[in-house]
Formats: sequence, C-alpha cells, structure tokens
Amino acid sequence: MSGQTVSTLRPDLAEIASWIEPGARVLDLGCGDGSLIDFLQRSKDCSGYGVEIADERVIACARRGVDVIQRNIEAGLDMFAGSRFDVVVLSMAIQATQHTERVLREMSQVGVECIVSFPNFGHWSHAVALLRGRMPVSQEMPYRWYDTPNLHLSTLRDFEALLDALGLVVTRSRFMAHGRAVSFMPGLRCTQAIYRFRSR
Repeated sequence: MSGQTVSTLRPDLAEIASWIEPGARVLDLGCGDGSLIDFLQRSKDCSGYGVEIADERVIACARRGVDVIQRNIEAGLDMFAGSRFDVVVLSMAIQATQHTERVLREMSQVGVECIVSFPNFGHWSHAVALLRGRMPVSQEMPYRWYDTPNLHLSTLRDFEALLDALGLVVTRSRFMAHGRAVSFMPGLRCTQAIYRFRSR
C-alpha cells in the first residue's frame, strides 16, 4: 500500500505532523487507520506506536505497516510507564474520553510534549443551534444527541483552564475552520482546535 502524503492527511493531522521533529519517537492514541504514524515514518523517519481499540482500524494500521496496540486508552497508559516518547498525540478523540483529566495526566507522564485536537463546542453555529432549541450537528461533531460517542464537549477557554489546573503549559496552538487557519476571534470562529502542551 502506498504511503500517506501530507496532502491526503486530514487537515488537523497535517498541522500536527508539521509540529513533529524528524526522528521523533511518537505515541498516537486513538490512531484510527494509522495515517499520521504512517506519514511520520515515511517522511520524517519517526518511530513509535499507534493505540486503537476498533478491530477494523487496527487491521488498517497493520496493512500500512504501522505498529499498533489494540487497547482502550481509558484503561490507562501504564504499559508505557517505562517508556518516554518525544510526542504523544490524541487527535479528535479527547471529547469521547470518560476520564479526561486522567488521560491528559498520563499523556504528560509518558510524553515530553503532547498534542491534542478537538472540536470547538464554542463555535457560533453551535450557539445558534442551541438558541433554536436543537443540539448542534456539524462536520466535526456529526452525531445526533442520542447516538453521539462524545461525552465531554469543550470550548477553547474550558480546555485551556483544564490544562492549567493540571499543571500543563500550552506551548503552541492552532485554530482551524474547515481545514483553514483562523486567527481572529477563534473561540467563536474555529471548528477545531489543536494544542501542544507539556508539564510545568
């Protein structure tokens, strides 16, 4: 199977990949089909693992040649306790975690730096939907209220406050709307946020 290219990566994954140094050791939690690790291995000589729970996605990773461990990240990252990764990534999955604080803490314990992307619940269209009496449905949050895997939806300020409370320091951030960067009023205008952070 041919390798992933930056142009075919999901926009948040392309941005995340640009933040990762060549040769880095990477742990990709909730890695999906392994697209990010595949790209990093082929284009930046990175190494590491993907962690995924869904059978079909684990198989997709294996077909790409990505080292993948089938595990629910909610069960903890203790299997990596003796390891140290340059970067731990959790893309578009933090909102589906039940024990969000624990996941973020454990990420910071096994990684020098961590990168998280998530859908911004503070986007103006979500406020409009709520004012109309309906729960928001969007490209980043395509589920209806009764079938959503999302447990903890967040705004930018809420996520930043949580990182601060956990003693984690933001070192970089990027805000995007439909794959394009947003700089003006990102709390209302971005549909997706990406944060890089580390322990104090």
